[in-house]
Amino acid sequence: MDSRERVIRTLRFDYPDRAPRHLWYLPGVQMFHSAELAALQAQYPDDIVAAPIRYGQSRRESGTPDVVGHYVDAWGCGWEVAEPGVIGEVKQPPLADWSALSTYRPPYEILDHADFNAVNPFCSESTQFVFAAIGNPFERMQYLRGSETLYMDLAYGLDEVLKLRNMVHAFNLRHLEMVCATDVDAISFMDDWGSQKNLLISPAMWRELFKPLYADYCRLAHEAGKYVFMHSDGQISQIYPDLIEIGVDALNSQLFCMDIEELGRLYQGKITFWGEIDRQHVLAFGSVEDVKAAVRRVRSALDDGRGGVFAQCEWGIGVPRANIEAVFETWLE
Repeated sequence: MDSRERVIRTLRFDYPDRAPRHLWYLPGVQMFHSAELAALQAQYPDDIVAAPIRYGQSRRESGTPDVVGHYVDAWGCGWEVAEPGVIGEVKQPPLADWSALSTYRPPYEILDHADFNAVNPFCSESTQFVFAAIGNPFERMQYLRGSETLYMDLAYGLDEVLKLRNMVHAFNLRHLEMVCATDVDAISFMDDWGSQKNLLISPAMWRELFKPLYADYCRLAHEAGKYVFMHSDGQISQIYPDLIEIGVDALNSQLFCMDIEELGRLYQGKITFWGEIDRQHVLAFGSVEDVKAAVRRVRSALDDGRGGVFAQCEWGIGVPRANIEAVFETWLE
C-alpha cells in the first residue's frame, strides 16, 4: 500500500495498513537541527506532502522571515521576530486605521504570477498524498487589523468587519479555484479558533460570520474531487459538529486541550483526526515514556483500526529528537 492509498483509505475509514505519518516542524528545527530532521524523515517518511507551487512576488514584501528583526509579508503586515526560527508576531497591521480600507487591495499579484506548472507532474510521479494550502481568513483579518482591535470590531458589529472578511474571502476563493484546477489530492486551510478553555468568540458569532466561508471552501473543493483538511488550535469542541456538517474531511486540532475520549465517542468515523500529540507539555517537557503514553491514549480513544486518524505531531524548538521518534515508533506498535 503506497502513501496515497494509505491516506485515502484513512479518510474513507477503509482499513489502511497503518496510520499515515505527517511531521510538522518549526523553521528553527530546519535552521538549527537540519541533520537530525533529515535523519528522522528518512527513518519515518511522511505519507502526505505539499504541492510544489511557486507564488509571485508581492509589491509589499521586504525583509526575511524567521530571523530576528522586522519583515513585511505579501499583504503588507509588519512582523517582529524576537527569536530565530520562530514565526513572530504582527506589530504593524496595515489597516489599524479603517480609513485605509477603502484603498487597500489584497496581493493578487502573487496569484497572477504564480507558477503551478510543476504541480501536475509532481502529483503524477509521487506516491505520496499531495495537498495545497489556501489561507487563513480569520487570522489574516487579525494580521491586517490587529488582534485586539479586531475583537473589539466584532463586538461592536462594525460594517467594516464584513467588508474586510469578504475581501479576504474573495482572495481565498480565487486561490482555491487555481488549486482545484490542478491534480492535488486535497486542499487545506487553517484558523486558530480556541483558547486553552473555550472559543475565542461566541459559537453563534462564529456560525454567522465564519462558518459560511469554510462551507464555501469545502463545497468547491469537493466539487473538484478534492479532500478538505483544516487546522485549528485550542479548545474547539463546540464547533466540531459544524466542521463535520460542512464537510471537513480531516481536522488537525489540539486534542489535549479537550476531552479526547469524548471526541472519540462523539465523532469517531465522522471525521478524520489529523493529529496531534500534545506539543505544549508532553513533547516539550515529557520523557519518552510520557510521549508513548500520550500516543497510546490517542490510539485508544480514536483508532479502531478502520482509519480516521493520523500519526501527526509538531517538532518545536527545544523538543528532543527522541520524543518525536517515540511518537512514530509508538504508532507502529
